[in-house]
Amino acid sequence: MTQAGVVETPVFMPVGTQGCVKSLSPDEVSQTGATIILGNAYHLYLRPGLEVIRKAGGLGAFSGWRAPILVDSGGFQVMSLSPLRDVGESGVLFRSHIDGSEHFFSPERVVEIHEALKPQIAMPLDYCAPYPCGEDEAALSVRLTSSWARRTLAAIRESEERSGQNLDFFGIVQGAFDKGLREKSALEIVDLSFPGYAIGGLSVGEPKELTFEILEVVTDTLPEDQPRYLMGVGDPGDIVEAVRRGVDMFDSVLPTRNARHGTAMTFRGRLVLRNATYAQDFSPIEEDCPCYACRRFTRAYIRHLIKADEILGLRLLTLHNLTFMARFMGRLRSSIERGDFERESRDLKEPWLRRESQESS
Repeated sequence: MTQAGVVETPVFMPVGTQGCVKSLSPDEVSQTGATIILGNAYHLYLRPGLEVIRKAGGLGAFSGWRAPILVDSGGFQVMSLSPLRDVGESGVLFRSHIDGSEHFFSPERVVEIHEALKPQIAMPLDYCAPYPCGEDEAALSVRLTSSWARRTLAAIRESEERSGQNLDFFGIVQGAFDKGLREKSALEIVDLSFPGYAIGGLSVGEPKELTFEILEVVTDTLPEDQPRYLMGVGDPGDIVEAVRRGVDMFDSVLPTRNARHGTAMTFRGRLVLRNATYAQDFSPIEEDCPCYACRRFTRAYIRHLIKADEILGLRLLTLHNLTFMARFMGRLRSSIERGDFERESRDLKEPWLRRESQESS
């Protein structure tokens, strides 16, 4: 339950980095079955800037999205923009990828950013270490993330007294790929009593076996009665394994990125519609899918749009892929309610072990 509505879990959150899910309107995103989306504090801070969003009444009012929003903190950019930042005890100095200007993110500043954006769920500043990384950097990611989390809680109290606005932050677990450090980080963050917990720094290029080894250590440590959010994971097979380990929330650009590259996501696996095999395939992407793309258009037509670089092609594939993700998560939720998760999860995961659906072979 959030202030903007109920979010049933496990749930997938489409990514709206710039305050929108690429190529779709808020109503279209809602029609896919999405109940919560994700925004990016770093990018929104740079453009259009906090004052614009504050004057609009927050990110939801500014963007027209009326359901819950989760906004991250800029912690991922600590890794992804490493040539453009300097990290210290007090925070992170970023050099804008847009114009080279300098911007300092401290835990306190991130709370101020969220005060302007008004998300239903916010992330504190954290240190996301890359893969691979050395022992010193892994330990630093734990130390700074814990220190910044404590400062975040103090800043939240000050913000709530100043603005009267309730801010729900999730604590973030870091520690790179050291099991001992991951457990240490989880224990330290849980001790601070956040209303939910995020697992950061996974799915950053490491082997999947290692992802799930680390994930098990963390989920065994986090409280079972509070939300657990695995950041940046959107592959359906990986989601199945994470849900099996007790994860509730996921986000990723994978479905929208796949769409822009001409790949449809289905319950039979991936369909690379750019391939010539679909040039005269007049069936829908997926027979039982309720999305607009499947109700009105064929694989052949969507392939034509993609090959011709028509924006309608990527829009239709985005609508379909996000609808697929919502349906996929719905089947996982239903299987948990029925008590047959193991059987259903095997059926859901198996097609995602193949490179492409067998239909195209």
